[in-house]
Amino acid sequence: MTAQAENYPDLNDDGEFSLMGALADHGLHNIQDERWNFYSQATYISSWKQAFPAAYTNLNGSPNSLLPGAERGFTATTTFYVGVKAWKGAELYVAPEMISERPLSGLKGIGGSIQNFELQKNGSVHSTWYPSRAIYRQTLSFGGKQNSVSSGAMQLAGTVDSRRFVFTAGTFSILDIFDKNTYAGDLRRQFVNMAFLTNAAYDFAADARGYTTGLVGEFYFDDWAFRFGHIAGPKNPNDLQVNFQMLSNYGEQIELEHKHVIKDQPGAIRILGYRNQENSGSYTDAITAFKADPLKNATTCTGYNYNSSNANAPDLCWARKSNIKMGIGINLEQSITQDIGVFFRGMYSDGRTEVYSYTSSDRSLSFGSAIKGLRWGREKDSVGLGYAQSWLSKDHVTYLNMGGVDGFIGDGKINYKPEQVVDIYYQWHVVKSAWLTFDYQYLANPAFNADRGPVNIYNARVHFEL
Repeated sequence: MTAQAENYPDLNDDGEFSLMGALADHGLHNIQDERWNFYSQATYISSWKQAFPAAYTNLNGSPNSLLPGAERGFTATTTFYVGVKAWKGAELYVAPEMISERPLSGLKGIGGSIQNFELQKNGSVHSTWYPSRAIYRQTLSFGGKQNSVSSGAMQLAGTVDSRRFVFTAGTFSILDIFDKNTYAGDLRRQFVNMAFLTNAAYDFAADARGYTTGLVGEFYFDDWAFRFGHIAGPKNPNDLQVNFQMLSNYGEQIELEHKHVIKDQPGAIRILGYRNQENSGSYTDAITAFKADPLKNATTCTGYNYNSSNANAPDLCWARKSNIKMGIGINLEQSITQDIGVFFRGMYSDGRTEVYSYTSSDRSLSFGSAIKGLRWGREKDSVGLGYAQSWLSKDHVTYLNMGGVDGFIGDGKINYKPEQVVDIYYQWHVVKSAWLTFDYQYLANPAFNADRGPVNIYNARVHFEL
């Protein structure tokens, strides 16, 4: 959920039942002006990958190929959200969460289009609980119009001024606040592929679960919003441990947003930029080190590495030092009619250094549409069609072609082509506060390698809310 009041149509709205609504119906809770609330969710996603053609797999000991045989995987998550109003303008939130998972191919072999957005880099089939969020939020009001805020997870119902400053501190996902999109963002009820969660090339600072600790400031002036965030990244690439030395290792992002109305239909445009300073490896530095001394290969580094056994390949572990990584992107959404919305995202990252926290993608775009089921008498159902494509930088491709690997990809060599995915879903509202989604994905050039694939992936998702 977002840290701001959102007044856009919810394609998956279900006001029939919630615990807060039930308490309000019995006069036990003021759902229009909340002092506290409690929500929960549970989501299970089952994935099945068909066998696909591959000219080679894990060539010369490089370990990051998507396995060509048929596979099944799953994720199961449960989250509890508790919110409390403290003093004037202050809100406190906590959200303990559990995950159990079995990724396809050990979460290797797919770049910017990982088939299940819930997957985490350190998860296991055993249930693991952790504090996903612990937030202090302070709002300073400066007037303007009064906007209503509906009750929801991480959001207390009430009213806010259209001109205000919102300060957030604590542990959270930066995607709780930045790069929001009505039609592609809440993937527990929309698309399943990670390419539609945010820009695939947005290497936002986060631990292996996707959460971070830091500070965010948001200034709202009617239809405009400006956001700035300073957050912690992991100690090592794709690691669970967070580096709290936030003066020397950090991720920064800024976002400018404008909301508009075209022919009575709402929309928004957002410009997002990020800058990371982290102990990361440059592809060219890794190649240079290997050429100067072939003993500095993927098998000899005792530091943090990706367990490659390819002795004839460079490795990023020989090149890690304080480096800067930057990117800029655009995010568009537009309601066409009451029941149809479209979206577009695109981002360009510099591509000089390794993926540190998100997916193996240096440039990315995604677009598509979501349609509510009003036209066929199923107003709480929805259907979506999306396309996403990712690219790698020249340096990244050269490194992979020499047998190098990064956190997710590396087949031993590469016949480079952009990675592409089509994601089609139908969300069926089964009973009150429960949805069943059928999802199909067609993945071309997995790990940006035309020598492998295409891959057909099928997902089934069950989602409950309370």
